[in-house]
Amino acid sequence: MSGHRGRPRNVEAQNAILSASYELLLESGFQAVTVDKIAERAQVSKATIYKWWPNKAAVIMDGFLYAATARLPVPDTDSAIQDIVTHATNLTRFLTSQEGTIIKQLLGEGQFDSGLAEAYRTRYFRPRRLEARGLIEKAIRLGEFQQDLDIEVCIDLIYGPIIYRLLVTGMTLDDEYVHQLVHYAIEGIRSR
Repeated sequence: MSGHRGRPRNVEAQNAILSASYELLLESGFQAVTVDKIAERAQVSKATIYKWWPNKAAVIMDGFLYAATARLPVPDTDSAIQDIVTHATNLTRFLTSQEGTIIKQLLGEGQFDSGLAEAYRTRYFRPRRLEARGLIEKAIRLGEFQQDLDIEVCIDLIYGPIIYRLLVTGMTLDDEYVHQLVHYAIEGIRSR
């Protein structure tokens, strides 16, 4: 969590604040959420929120992570390649859901708020990237990929087009696209 200041957090109040910020974000979008509204929904004072978070963006980011991280478990089957397909598909389904639209809002706001940008990079995207890294390392261990791969480039090759379609082109992002994308990426990775 952000800005750990003051006394240790009351877990019940913390959870109420995180839930309230996430619910308001889903209902109204980032711009419309205020610390006053979060405090009212969570039935805490604004001072309580500011004791634990430095600003609105930090509490909203934590609320989003609190709710969203559990929705993207990392698959673990006998095939790392199938796990990569499943992971990329699940990520895409999440990003194109109502909840996933929050990522677009946070990315947009992050262009003007460097603290928020750093928060979503380090606390949302970096963990997703580490999951992808683990899956590619598993593919190497299982002999599905060559030993000498540049894992970071492979992650970009597989997941980058998903984010590009989400944020830039607005083109269709569905299971069929992801399966085709991952198939082509894996063919390229194997043939290098």
